[in-house]
Amino acid sequence: MAATVSFSVPSTHGPRTVTVSYARVGAGEPLLLLHGIGHHRQAWDPVVDILATERDVVTVDLPGFGASPALPDGLAYDLPTVVPALGALCTALDLGRPHVAGNSLGGLLALALGREKLVRSVTAFSPAGFWSQAERRYAFTVLLAMRQAARNMPLPVVERLSRTAAGRTVLTSTIYARPGRRSPEAVVAETLALARAEGFAATLRAGTSVRFEEDLPGLPVTVAWGTHDRILMRRQGIRAKRIIPKARLVRLPGCGHVPMSDDPALVARVILDGSR
Repeated sequence: MAATVSFSVPSTHGPRTVTVSYARVGAGEPLLLLHGIGHHRQAWDPVVDILATERDVVTVDLPGFGASPALPDGLAYDLPTVVPALGALCTALDLGRPHVAGNSLGGLLALALGREKLVRSVTAFSPAGFWSQAERRYAFTVLLAMRQAARNMPLPVVERLSRTAAGRTVLTSTIYARPGRRSPEAVVAETLALARAEGFAATLRAGTSVRFEEDLPGLPVTVAWGTHDRILMRRQGIRAKRIIPKARLVRLPGCGHVPMSDDPALVARVILDGSR
């Protein structure tokens, strides 16, 4: 069941109120799940029920994505703003220092939360920030093309395509290795989420200069990469392992950039093993 929570964050113009949409289910140690750019918290739906048997699972729509409103004026969509906001979210929801797992942008945010000692473990699926400049430009070009296609496609066309496996492949094969596994309803919803994401452009601009280059000593870190990732190439996982030498690097056979529906059991196991 979705809910909203509001909390205050500092800015150069004084405190601002941020509101976030989230869902919470399960019991056990708290686990925060963060989606990628242009996606929404429902990206995690294929694994939530598995995780909820052992964790208190919180899925959130990042500010400016999904059902969460845009950040207030004066707040940027950059790491120095969004990471403390997520820390304030954890305080507002009484999560303490949760485990955190994230995908793509969410993976980068999870690692940044770890850098700030705000979480007790990090699991990052195809995290942003380990790219070369050429790889970043390629990824941003793909993301912009996806966004433009989603914004230009009339809803009846999206709905018609979603009804067949071939149509779902047209709509989502860039991020899923097995797009036919997504339900028609999920594909329509995530296409609309991409088209309507208020924070998309500002988040992409903020990411232009981002590189993650710090080790996270003393923190359990897992970095996992799909073998069929078509946005962030899996060699970036090797780079991440060099930067965070004690990280567990996991290969996800047959998975794409967003692996949660490609292999829910594997993704859930990776998260649970990394958050013991």
